[in-house]
This record gives sequence, C-alpha cells and structure tokens, in this order.
Amino acid sequence: MISLDALAPMLDGLLESVLVVDGDDLRIVCANRSACALLGVPHSGLIGRPIAEIAATPEDIFFWEEVGHGLSDEIHSETILRRDDGTVLNIDRRVTRVAVEEARAVYLVGINDRSEQRRAEDELEKIVAELRATIESTADGILVVDLARGIRSYNHRFAELWDIPQDLMTKRDDEATYAWLEQAVVDAEQYRRRLEELSDRPLLEGTDLIVLRSGKILERASLPQYARGRPVGRVFSFRDITQSLADKSRLQLAAKVFSASLDAILIIDSEHRVVAANAKSLESSGCEEGELLGQRTDSLLFLPEDDKFVPEILRSIEGDGFWEGELSYRRKDGTSIPGLASFVRALNDDGNPPQYVLFFKDLTDKLAAKKRIEELAYSDTLTGLPNRVLLNERIEFALSWSAREQRHFAVLFIDLDRFKQINDSLGHIFGDRVLVEVAKRIKECIRQCDTAARLGGDEFLLLLQDVDQRGAEATARRILAALSRSFVLGDMTLTVTCSIGIALYPGDGLSADDLIKNADTAMYNAKERGRAGFRFYQRQMNLNLLARMKLDQALREALEHQRFRLKYQPQINLATGNVIGVEALLRWTDPEMGEVSPALFIPQAEENGLIIRLGEWVLNQAVNQAVAWQKKDIDLIVAVNVSALQFQNPDFIRSVSTVLRRSGLPPRQLELELTESILIQDADEALLRLQALAELGVRLSIDDFGTGYSSLTYLKRFPIHKLKIDRSFVEGVPNDESDTAITTAIISIGRTLKLGVIAEGVETESQREFLEVSGCDQFQGFLCSPAVTPEEIEVLARELGTQHRPGQPARMAAVHAEQAID
Repeated sequence: MISLDALAPMLDGLLESVLVVDGDDLRIVCANRSACALLGVPHSGLIGRPIAEIAATPEDIFFWEEVGHGLSDEIHSETILRRDDGTVLNIDRRVTRVAVEEARAVYLVGINDRSEQRRAEDELEKIVAELRATIESTADGILVVDLARGIRSYNHRFAELWDIPQDLMTKRDDEATYAWLEQAVVDAEQYRRRLEELSDRPLLEGTDLIVLRSGKILERASLPQYARGRPVGRVFSFRDITQSLADKSRLQLAAKVFSASLDAILIIDSEHRVVAANAKSLESSGCEEGELLGQRTDSLLFLPEDDKFVPEILRSIEGDGFWEGELSYRRKDGTSIPGLASFVRALNDDGNPPQYVLFFKDLTDKLAAKKRIEELAYSDTLTGLPNRVLLNERIEFALSWSAREQRHFAVLFIDLDRFKQINDSLGHIFGDRVLVEVAKRIKECIRQCDTAARLGGDEFLLLLQDVDQRGAEATARRILAALSRSFVLGDMTLTVTCSIGIALYPGDGLSADDLIKNADTAMYNAKERGRAGFRFYQRQMNLNLLARMKLDQALREALEHQRFRLKYQPQINLATGNVIGVEALLRWTDPEMGEVSPALFIPQAEENGLIIRLGEWVLNQAVNQAVAWQKKDIDLIVAVNVSALQFQNPDFIRSVSTVLRRSGLPPRQLELELTESILIQDADEALLRLQALAELGVRLSIDDFGTGYSSLTYLKRFPIHKLKIDRSFVEGVPNDESDTAITTAIISIGRTLKLGVIAEGVETESQREFLEVSGCDQFQGFLCSPAVTPEEIEVLARELGTQHRPGQPARMAAVHAEQAID
C-alpha cells in the first residue's frame, strides 16, 4: 500500500493537474505542480485548504458533501473552479477514492482545463448563429449542398421561392426535396442535366435562368464552396427576376446601367436583331453604334466548326428562354473574339413580342492563360517540344490505336554525345542554345503526325507513328545527318553528334515504360559501340545490362567484404637475371561467379567510380607488402597501376604521400604505372601532378607504351623514369617485322631520353634474347613467372637474387632444359 510521501513525487511527474483530498475532512493534503499552476496558488497555499473553497458553484459544494458521505468511489463530471485571482475555469474532473497507509482513504482529483475548448465551442456557436442570421437576412434564396448533393442547409427565402411545403421543411428529406424542385420547373430535363453537370464539375461557376411552373423566373448563381483550398460543396443563390425581365422600361434602364459593364451586352428583338448595345459591345465589334444596330445575332456570333449552330440556338431560345455556351464574336475587321455567350428571354405582360438579352464575356485573356498553362504543363520550357507528360499520353494513344489496327510504331531515344563538355567549357547558357538548335533540326526530320519530346538535359525521345524497322532506320539516319552539320552560334562553330536507340512496337514492348526503357538500353549500346550511330533494341542487350548490374553489385560486396587479393609478377633485369621489382596485379574470386577476369571487372569499376576506392586499397596493400619483404632483406620495387579517375582525384597525391609516410617504405621503392591517355587529357594539369609525385621520390612509368597517343613532347616534359613495351608488340618479335621495328624504336627512344625500358608478356627465350640484344633493360612474363603469391615471390627472389648477381635465373635455366629435351 503506497504512502502519501511516496505518492507526491509521482504526481509531480504528471502533466495532468492532480489534488489529493483527505477522505475524512475533505481538505487538500497534496497537490502536484500542474495543479498549483492551474489554480494560481503556491503549494503551501493549497495544503490543508478545504476543497470546497475552490468550488465556484453551490452545486459543487453539494457535490463534495456527497463525496464526503461516500456515495461513490469514482465520479467523473464537468464543473467550474475558482482561482485565487477570482477567475474561473471550466474543467473536466474525475474523483477516485484510494486507500493509502493504515487503511486511510483519500480522494485523487484529476483535473483537465477545458476553458479554451469551451471558449472555442462558444465562439463556434456564435459564428454558426451569425452565419444562419446572415443567410436568413438575405433577399436571395440560399441552398447549400455537399459534393454528394446532400442538402446541408437552406433559408426561408429559398423555401418561399420554391413553395416548399411545411411538412417537407420539417422532415428534411433530401430525395423528396429534390423531387419537389424538379417537378416545379418547366423544363425538368434541362434542369436535371444542368445539376448533373455542376455535380460532375465541382469547380464550375455559373449563372442560370430557371422558369418555374408558377410563372416565376429565377436567376440561379452557383459557386463552389471551399475548405482548406479544396472544394467541399456548392452554394446556390436564387433571385426572382420575373418582374425585371417582364418590365420593358426596366430592361432599357438596365441597358443604360450595364453600359459601364466589362462584358458586352446586347438587347435583341424577336427578329433576333440588335436594338441596343453597350459600350463594350461596340469596342468588341469594332463598329460604331449605327453599324451594329440592326445586325442579326447569327451574323455577329458563330461557332467556328459549325456555321448552322447559332441559328439552332436562336430557335431553341424561343422555346427554352435561355442558352449559355462558348461562341466567337465576329469583329468588323474580320477577326473574332472567343467568349462565353448567355441568352435570356425577357417576358412581356402587355402582349408584345419578347425581347432577349445577350451577355458576352471576352475569354481571350482567359483562353490565352489556359493555353499558357497547358504549354507549361505539357511542353518543355526551353525547346518548346512536348515534355514527358504529353509524350506518355501520345504513346498511350499510339498503343491503343496500334493494337486495335494491328499496326507498328517506333520509339527513338536520342542522347547527345559528350554534351557535358559543351556545358563545362562554354557554359550552360551556350549549352541551352545548342539544345534549342538541336530540337529544331530534330523536328525537321520527322512528320507532322510524329512527336519529338525532350526528356530533360540532352535527352530526346521520338514517337514515330505507323512505321516499321525501315522507316525508323530512315528517320534515325536523317537525324544523324542533320546533327552532323556544323552549328554556328555567334562566332562559335561546333559539331554535335548523337547516339540513338530504337525500340519497335509490339516486338520490343507492349507498354510505354518498356518501350522507353528498351530504347534507352539500345542507345547506351550505341554509345558503347563508338557513339554517333544508332542501334535497334535486342533482347541480349537487357541480358548484358543485367549482367553488368550483377557484376556491379558483386564488386561493391567484394570491396566491402575484402574479397580481393594481390598477386605479383616479377620484373627481371635482362643483364643480370636478378629480380628487381614486381608488378602488383589485382585478382578477385567471387562466391558465385568464381575467378573474375580483371579485363571484365576493372572497366566496370571505372564506370561506376569504385576504381578510386579499389586503387587506394591496391596501393596500401602493395606498399605494405613491399615493407614486409624489406624486413626479410628482400628489396624490391613494387609497381602499381593507376587509373585515370584515381590519378585525377584531388586527394591522390595526398593519399600516396600518406601511405609512404605511414608504412616507412622509401619512395624510390614505389613505381606508379600510368597510361598515355592520362597524360594527354589535360597535359598541364598532368604535369603538375607528376612533378608533385616526382618530388615525393616516387618512380613513374608509362604502361602499354605505343598503344595510345604516343608523343615525344610529353616524354621530354614529364618526369618519367621508365617505358613499358606493350605485350602486343612483344608477341611478334623477333619474327614479325612490324612488331620488331616498333619494339626496337621504343627501346631506342628510351635509351635516347635516358629512360628505363621494360617489356611485358615475354614468353619465349627468343623474345628475351632479342630484347637483350636490342638494349632493353628489363622484362616480365611467363618465361620467368606468372603473377604469384607473396610467398612465391620470396622463393623466387632468393633463387634469382635481388641485386647484382651474374648467371642465368634458375627458373629460366629449367625452361631452357625443357626446350632442349623437346
């Protein structure tokens, strides 16, 4: 059983206000912080105080007397409490009887302040009452309905205009009320159609004339009702205009009043000729008043697609008394204005022929704004071509039409080649000008029934209606030819090429997404095959794409789970036969794919950017291995291949310096192998990086020399130490004249520029002898050893030596012996 002393700190942790009242004398024995704040009394001012003192009503005093007599163990009620400053609070209160130490009974009084809620409810009731009073005070009949046409409210004026019976007003039967309204109008069918139109279009605003069987003519204004920016219903306002339409003099007076109207207003006689016009009518028509008066309505108004439409309207007005719709207003100069026309028949009590009032609202600005909105919604703002939204709609139409008519169509995905270089070098503004010109040329290459859309960036998509493979190919060739012509923009002349992927319906997809995706896949295949061309989609492309995706994911997992390893191929001094260094070669065994060739995963790593992390891992592993060999008195230069992305990484120089500093490896023991393409992409930037590496003391070599853009200029400028002859040249020596000449030339260049020369891929003794005689310094290849583990390198280093050791390498001697036996 809990004590009061233990109860107090527990109550202080509650957000709810709580008082503890002694069960015998009904005095407060405990109160939490929230209760003290609520009542505006310090804790000491509440303890020992009779609970009845904070009661604000006599009923509350009687309530505590009943509690004191033990009439209930738990009471939940609403009441009013008085604070010490005299203010009162509306509260929600729960009183619970609880036993504490020594069977003592107390009452826990939980209090929630409902003052703000009560004030909000009172304010809401006030607003509702004011709204109701406003509705009832208006001279118009008001009907409020929700989106489901459920009647929410109407005023007495509405009931009076429609002569709604008293019993129908009291039971508020929506269906019966609607039935009464429908039977009260002259044209029930038109009335019902108009209500359905308003119900189907919740944002529509409109004004109608309703003729009742009782003879009344009501003008109905309909406005959407909004809540939080969304339509929630509709408000109808009904005004009795019977007398105003029937009284000719008032109609004439209204014509004068409406002379200042922003809408054109015409008074028309029973022969449908203009008898009066306001200033806006004259302005809209471009006529003087004398020119406009007497003209027939069907000569002023017309429907562009149907010349007989207006005469039919005029005949229908004689029976219906009202018409509203969109027509064009013919001007004196032959041009026209689009607008909303409303005809209202004015009744006459004196037996004279009826007259009509024509209201014409100029919709030129509204339609222009609507057109602009549609352009923004469905067009690319830069080129004016359709955007993805409109393109998808047209593809969906092409799908349904082609399926029904059993026809074909094509989707072409176009991507500009190396467009990023234009943006990076000339700026995005110039790039946008190029895109506009490209869009124009693409549009010139397609038919009017086709669609050219811009997806974004430098990507375009074409929809070619009713074409087969030959038609799609012809269009692709026209586009390639059009873009191959030089673009002249200001004082700049440039050429832009593109890659195109083509997907055909139905063979390459039955949905817009599939066709676009497959055309995209074909486009990437075209880029992989050299750009500036086109490719038709083939199912194998998706298989290749899936294979690349699988390889990409496996690469990431291998890097995360340390599944890579390094092997090392020894590099031999041709003069001494010693092992002078090793090349670190990356190997990867995947749990599912097995041993994966570097020729497969290295390009993928370069494409997805993992080559930077992978290159850092190789650099760290190779340097640490060289240090481990040094500790075993094996001094070897370790050569590490560097990718273009890794070399261009801003942190590359710092990472090389950090690895050397942490490992303690002398910089001269690290050799970085670079391809020629790295050096010529940005020669000035490459020179700065190479100089920084050379200052660290790192050795630099050019890998696969002769296979790229070889230039003696960069050999002279750059701090290069060694040239590596590619295996493709070594393979043909000494028998192939071309390979022999190229290999000899590379060795000669190296000796002239005082650069070391190493040949890779040496597999035969004749190759080794030719290289030695030609003056090559080093070689590596299967003649000595393939790439092997660090432990095997240690054995080989001890066999062949790592310093100046004369004699033939033991492993090479064994090869010679085997050749002699053969």
